[in-house]
Amino acid sequence: MTIDHQSKILNNRYLALDVLRGMTIAFMIIVNTPGSWRDLYAPLAHADWHGFTPTDLVFPTFLFVVGNAMSFALKKLNEMSSSDFYKKVFKRAALIFLIGWLLNYFPFFDYNEAGVMVAVKLSEVRLLGVLQRIALSYLLAALVVYWTGDKGAWIVGLGSLVIFWPIMYFFGDAGDPYSLTGNAQIKLDLLLIGEKRMYMGEGIPFDPEGILSTLTSMVNVLAGFIVGKFIQKKGNTTSTVQVLGIAGIVLLALAYLWDLGFPINKKIWTSSYVLLTVGWDLLLLAGLIFLVEIQKLTRWTYFFQAFGRNPLILYVCSGVVVSIFSMIPVGDTTFKGWIYANLFTSWLDPKNASFLFAIAYMLLIWLIGLWMDKKKIYVKV
Repeated sequence: MTIDHQSKILNNRYLALDVLRGMTIAFMIIVNTPGSWRDLYAPLAHADWHGFTPTDLVFPTFLFVVGNAMSFALKKLNEMSSSDFYKKVFKRAALIFLIGWLLNYFPFFDYNEAGVMVAVKLSEVRLLGVLQRIALSYLLAALVVYWTGDKGAWIVGLGSLVIFWPIMYFFGDAGDPYSLTGNAQIKLDLLLIGEKRMYMGEGIPFDPEGILSTLTSMVNVLAGFIVGKFIQKKGNTTSTVQVLGIAGIVLLALAYLWDLGFPINKKIWTSSYVLLTVGWDLLLLAGLIFLVEIQKLTRWTYFFQAFGRNPLILYVCSGVVVSIFSMIPVGDTTFKGWIYANLFTSWLDPKNASFLFAIAYMLLIWLIGLWMDKKKIYVKV
């Protein structure tokens, strides 16, 4: 990890990408840190299983912008020797994976049933997670592009979506291959990872960032790469906006058609879910290019640029800071609990209190991003 104090760290990028990345981080923080998980507005919660909500668009959009940025970065990487390329890409993926695992491990201790502080066992730390998925998806996509080129990215991306369907169907339970307990992903993760190192948020050992669905999450990165290359070739023009918009609408239609046989599902990252999220990303990016690059309506964008210029470190901060707030005792509650009770639930109904807490916390992280940007501090991995 390096810290760059150069003001032109973001050269060879375009503003619409920074804004989209910043919007993604801002919304990611909002949906990850409500005041109470019991009191959520429906759009701010993930779909229970099959289905789609606005929250389900956040993570794949981040993967999309990773691929978009990769289309610029690989210009330099392709000029490297093979050994330097592999060193760079594997090192970056390993660092992001390690940071994600350490976030799962943090704060490194827990309380047992007697209320005694005990160290968390390394063997019981969740192995996978959001940053780990980003690391693995980026790694696979970078290798695909390096080995097969731009055309290969299309072929591998489409092939991955197609082959994932029969894998899930034939290796899942015969009665319902796409269920929580019967899907092929949970079976592979239980075999290779073990239940003690898997996510328990569904009430059973099941990891929504499981090994098998890395095959399809990689496609979100490849899609971002392909779109980035297209924009570099065609420019930020009205024609580009039209192509992206039409392609987005077509992908949405195909996603819902495929949903009839292979349900849209974030937690097993189905192929129809990939088409749906890429479709929405194309529409979002088309809109941003039109507003920001063509119409030059940029006054509103700085708020999101502050997030987009340090996405990884601000995402990590968002997880660490709220964990620290939840560790500091204040009376019979915690610092987070005290803030929530006194500044939010004391005068708001439960859902509004939970939502405004998330907004306030997002703004706190934004202030960190603002300070870093004003100091020209940009953390790269």
